[in-house]
Amino acid sequence: MLLRGAMLYVKDLEQMKQFYGDMLGVKSTNQEWTDVWATFDTGAVRFALHAIPGEIAKHIEITSPPTPREEDPVKLIFEVKDVEAERSRLESLGIRTLRRPWQQPGEACDAVDPEGNIFQICSPGADGLP
Repeated sequence: MLLRGAMLYVKDLEQMKQFYGDMLGVKSTNQEWTDVWATFDTGAVRFALHAIPGEIAKHIEITSPPTPREEDPVKLIFEVKDVEAERSRLESLGIRTLRRPWQQPGEACDAVDPEGNIFQICSPGADGLP
């Protein structure tokens, strides 16, 4: 069995589509259901955003700046060629990065998206997992 894709449910689809499009350097690829869905071709695994239904979303509070969701059960990991250069690029876009004591500089770095989801960037030689 191979992982074909990963999906993240989001409160503000337009904001998150812009954020992940800018971060990944790609535009969403889907042409249908664009009001509830966005897909991104990231190589071997497709990445998707799905809008949380309005009735549920209205009860979700997102702080500004977003509080990192340290206890969420999912963390996306993106491979990059140069972790430190990518960390600098993300920070220049206003993205909060987190230096973790167990992560080696140049191998991995965590960051926080606009809704507080924590994701990681890692080098090709690092597996990104503890």
